[in-house]
Amino acid sequence: MKKKESKNLSFAELVSKRDELTRKYMDLRFQMVIGHIDNPLQKRNMRREIAVVNTLIRQHELAGQGTK
Repeated sequence: MKKKESKNLSFAELVSKRDELTRKYMDLRFQMVIGHIDNPLQKRNMRREIAVVNTLIRQHELAGQGTK
């Protein structure tokens, strides 16, 4: 997902997206331990996607639009 696409999401959608990406990241880490991963750079890219979503969530919180 691109950053521009993420900016248009609501707070609740961003939180669900973060949870989904976190689950995928944990699965990816498990697959790396087992050794069934084709592209080891996927882990880095997924961490960066999670960071972008976390940044957007924080921006919503600071703007007063988010509730936790």
